[in-house]
Formats: sequence, C-alpha cells, structure tokens
Amino acid sequence: MKNIFITALMLFGCLTYAQSGGSGFGLKAGLNFSGTGDLKINEVPDISSDAKLGYHVGVWGRFGGRAYVRPELVFTQVNSSYDGDGSNRDFKMQKLDLPVLFGHRFLKIFHGFIGPAFQYVLKTDLENIDISDVENEFTVGFQIGGGLNLGNFGIDLRFERGFSPNYVDLIEENIEGVRLDTRPTQWILGLSYKF
Repeated sequence: MKNIFITALMLFGCLTYAQSGGSGFGLKAGLNFSGTGDLKINEVPDISSDAKLGYHVGVWGRFGGRAYVRPELVFTQVNSSYDGDGSNRDFKMQKLDLPVLFGHRFLKIFHGFIGPAFQYVLKTDLENIDISDVENEFTVGFQIGGGLNLGNFGIDLRFERGFSPNYVDLIEENIEGVRLDTRPTQWILGLSYKF
C-alpha cells in the first residue's frame, strides 16, 4: 500500500512539472468541518461523533482546458469528538490526501469536479485514552464539489467520504471490544492561488 502512495506522489510531481498551456499549479488552504465514524462497543455502533473544525494546506496542479484533471497533495487535520460516559473526548487525525479530481469549467468562472481521494494516515489521537495504530494507513474515498475562479484566485466547496471503515482499538486496561472508525466525512472549504 505504501508503494502505491509513493507512486502516486511521484506521478503528481511529474504532472506538476509538465504543466503547460491552460494548465497550471498553485497553493491551497482552508477549513474542514469533519466527523469520523461511530465508536463501536462489541461491534455494535454506540456513540456517533460530533463534527468539529479542522484545516488543510497543500499544492495542486491542473491539466487541460474546459475539461481538466486536478491532482492535489494536501496535509489535512481532521477533528471530531465523542460524548460518552458523561465526558467529551476529542479525536484528532492527521493525514496526507491525494485527490485526483476530474472537472469541467462552465460560464468561464465556475467549475464542478468529482474523483477519488487517496489518503495516508499519519497520526491518530483520542484525548486521554491510548489507542492502537489504525488498521490501514492507506485508504481511499471520494470528493465531489464545485467552485469559482476569479483571476488567479479560487474558492471551492467539496464533500469527502471514505469508502470503507478504518478502525483503531481503545487499549486502556478496563476497556475491551471498543473500536473507533476513523473514516472521515467532511465538508471542505478551500481557497487557492494559481501561479
């Protein structure tokens, strides 16, 4: 799985270097309003997450004209919380995202897109509770959205969802059979600048 992610990163670098014509590359940053999956006790969903604000920063490339491909490489901080046993515990996940978006421009300034989002989980943390490593460091989801371009500046809103659950186990002494699904569901608001 790591080899697939490394290959995708190399492909992104080659595509960014080869940009030409109506194509381009740039920087992006923004906010995510995200939640993660259920906290399961003995495989039964018990506690849902509450969505919280996170952030992302990254680079992107666009290749094509009216119809285009836009790969991105983005560092993302996902935040959510779980309210159980009368206490609220924050969950944080850091990941590298590589969305490969297929889009179309219309009316010169608007665009819509959809595509797979490859994700490599860097770190997970649940406040005041020890957790195991995530089951799969590499996962796949999808993104869909649209945006507006004004000169070199752009803004877009997109929805992201992971395709399959990706669990961590709680490993405190008196806790058994408790798993947390780290799969993100998030709304992403991004600002971008094209060089």
